[in-house]
Amino acid sequence: GKTTQVPVPWAREGSGFTPLMEALIVTLAGAMTVRQVAQLLGVSDGRIWRTLDHYVDTARAQEDFSAVASVGLDETAARRGHHYISLFHDLDAGRLLFACEGRKATVVDEFADDLEAHGGCAENIRNVCIDMSASYRAGIAETLPWADVTFDEFHVIQMVNKAVDEVRRQEGKSTPELKRTRYLWLKDKHAWSERQIVQFADLRQLNLQTHRAFHIKEALREIFRTASSTAAAEPLLDGGYSGARRCRLEPMKQVAKTLKDHWTGILNAFDSKLTNGRVEAINSLIQAAKAKARGYGTVTHLITISYLVAGKLTHLPASPFNLKACATPAA
Repeated sequence: GKTTQVPVPWAREGSGFTPLMEALIVTLAGAMTVRQVAQLLGVSDGRIWRTLDHYVDTARAQEDFSAVASVGLDETAARRGHHYISLFHDLDAGRLLFACEGRKATVVDEFADDLEAHGGCAENIRNVCIDMSASYRAGIAETLPWADVTFDEFHVIQMVNKAVDEVRRQEGKSTPELKRTRYLWLKDKHAWSERQIVQFADLRQLNLQTHRAFHIKEALREIFRTASSTAAAEPLLDGGYSGARRCRLEPMKQVAKTLKDHWTGILNAFDSKLTNGRVEAINSLIQAAKAKARGYGTVTHLITISYLVAGKLTHLPASPFNLKACATPAA
């Protein structure tokens, strides 16, 4: 009268699926939403998530982080409102190393613990590329004080673009010619269309404050484009700082203050050559997956998918569509 469960060679204990079916689930989930996979296979979402959690966790446990030396840190939105996850990337390998909820200073300590759990060493981290978040700076200073911090061109220009747009919006209240010109001022002038070139030439005759702000932004962009080292960049950046500080445009004066507050980290970019461009590209893949799924019920699910699409995990089950990987050797 007693039912006994015994292990079998063709299924993982407690799974309810064969290994081949689980390999199919993992493969499909990398390209489709979990809901779509569940509907296709005629099972519940929960069974799909349990399979993904198991294989992603198992694959991550086997990852080797011993060679990690340069890290990119950024956040991405988990859901509407101020809900974020922090993402740590290996800048050399272009892969997601660690993801956790929140963007406080303590996330750096969590990363260091996870790094060492995977054979890495926090003292080997020599460079960290981040945005200008005060909490991330504090966390790195506390946990990785020996690492050089880099604020790359992407975040500097992003900050300046916001200031230029603020000048445009303020001036646009009294200058109707500035309506529908937002992207003209935000784009690199080398990427302008023929229509935008003509539009800029027409607006230039009006002696706009927005044009002065744009000129400051382009001067800073040119420094990143031409300076090959910290020694070459520092006098140029000092000139850009002085111009922004004296321009009498409050948003640009705030840019000057921010440049001075982050001076060393900005200059480090010219020697380290680090950029979070690949980090932003990977984050866009994660956000695309989230948008396609119309959001995830829990942050844990978002983190699981982040590892699946961006972690370059090498120990996931082979795709059943890859016949060479699935073939068994002949007897």
